[in-house]
Amino acid sequence: MLAVFRDLLRYNIEFAIGIVLVGLVVIFACLSFFSPVDPSLIYMTIPDQPPSAQYWFGTNSRGQDLFWQLSAAFRNSLMFGLTVAILSRIISIAVGLASGYIGGWVDRVLMFINDIFVAVPIFPVLVLFYFVLRNNLDSFTLALIMACFGWPFDARLIRSVALGLKHREFTRHAVFAGMSTRKVLLEEHLPYVMPIIFSTFMNNMLWSIGLEVTLAVLGFTNINNPTIGTVLYWANSHSAMVVGTWWWIVIPVILIVMTFLGLFLLAISMNEYIDPRSRLRRMGA
Repeated sequence: MLAVFRDLLRYNIEFAIGIVLVGLVVIFACLSFFSPVDPSLIYMTIPDQPPSAQYWFGTNSRGQDLFWQLSAAFRNSLMFGLTVAILSRIISIAVGLASGYIGGWVDRVLMFINDIFVAVPIFPVLVLFYFVLRNNLDSFTLALIMACFGWPFDARLIRSVALGLKHREFTRHAVFAGMSTRKVLLEEHLPYVMPIIFSTFMNNMLWSIGLEVTLAVLGFTNINNPTIGTVLYWANSHSAMVVGTWWWIVIPVILIVMTFLGLFLLAISMNEYIDPRSRLRRMGA
């Protein structure tokens, strides 16, 4: 894995740019652990102050220092995206590898369930969960729900790779050596799908954070929990652009673009690395 990372940094400029952008956002999010104030508290500073030496990102109409507010918001949103991506990767790996390798009725049952989740409209279901759970719909619960809908497309992709690996010589040798199905999947097949898992991991983070922002801006999440979406929700509620507090909208949007662009570049660079022709052409072969 370290060799893959080294090659991507050396030969793929998109990957290097993506690492820099995501790294800057992660460092900014980690600063929230050193915040001098609780980001959920309001009217702790003078409202509607423009960016200055004292308030780097200015303050909003709720009396919050936007630098620390956004730092906590990006930390929570990144943790949310990581939670969804990790949980959905676990489901997609288990379903995809088992379906492709075992085959038979197991494959038919798993793919039938997979197709059901593909057909379910995600956004209306999440809105329905909000109206059912209301105050009990915290970030972790929402992440669990979204993880249950974020795996089917990637599971089918992993299954297609597992179908090819099933008939390779090393798989036959492992079976003849007496390795169990679990060991074959984890020790022999899993390393081959790791680049796909990394690529889909980035895409899943993009999808989950984007959907969370959409739900929060519309008020379908816990609006008192600082996230990227809730920052924009409160800015819209206070008509930030109309009253002249442009920094309440512009600065979060710039950071969001950096985050999404960085994750997108990481995803497409890994997709390119998976293709041997693209990888060799990038390396000058």
